[in-house]
Amino acid sequence: MREYKGDRTTGFESPARDYIEPVIDLAVALDLRRPHTYPVRVTGQALRGRGIHDGDVLVVNAASEPVAGRVCVAIVDAEVLLATLHFKDAQWWLHHSELKSRLVEGDVEIWAIVEALVRFDV
Repeated sequence: MREYKGDRTTGFESPARDYIEPVIDLAVALDLRRPHTYPVRVTGQALRGRGIHDGDVLVVNAASEPVAGRVCVAIVDAEVLLATLHFKDAQWWLHHSELKSRLVEGDVEIWAIVEALVRFDV
């Protein structure tokens, strides 16, 4: 009995072979191997208005510089939250639905800037 080997087929190759996509590796696509880059799962609906929903996964960079208008992960009074950064009157402010606005000073730390969003529900 002869053994079947996939590289020795008869007939023609499928013309669709040129259009087969490789498997998507999210770690590579989102560059999660970079230092200071982390996936963070969202809990709550605080930034639903920005399109960030409960259960989404954010890719954050802890080495990024603050940028006005970007969403950040901040630590406020030992609580981790998502907020939008604003620069007003030569100072950084956090805007969050539960905080209203908060000046970035004292017991406030901007830990990381959001770079990407991944949503799994379809």
